[in-house]
Amino acid sequence: HVQLVESGGGSVQAGGSLRLSCKAYGYTYDAYCMAWFRQAPGKEREGVAAIDRDGTTNYVSSMKGRFTISRDHTKNTLYLQMNGLRPDDTGMYYCAADEHDCYGGNWHVMNPFPYWGQGTQVTVS
Repeated sequence: HVQLVESGGGSVQAGGSLRLSCKAYGYTYDAYCMAWFRQAPGKEREGVAAIDRDGTTNYVSSMKGRFTISRDHTKNTLYLQMNGLRPDDTGMYYCAADEHDCYGGNWHVMNPFPYWGQGTQVTVS
């Protein structure tokens, strides 16, 4: 099993930047596809970006260009660099891991993601 712990959320003004981190503990070899999801108040959870063990990335189109997902295998840590933040980026951001490779552009609906972190709040005003 894999345990995930997010950090790095906070409050920022529009146009600002934040870098989220997600540290993986336990049997981290299960963490093939890792991803970020977010949930805005009153809305359904949505995928943000995913990355495979080989570094292949996939983004939900509206985030591409502003957000960058990366991972450091030596630190078992996933990152999300968020630039040009907007008020509609406000929400709880969750890290997730799956023991399968990412399903390409359909990762956010095809990968089951059995492992989740507790979330970190991002507020943009």
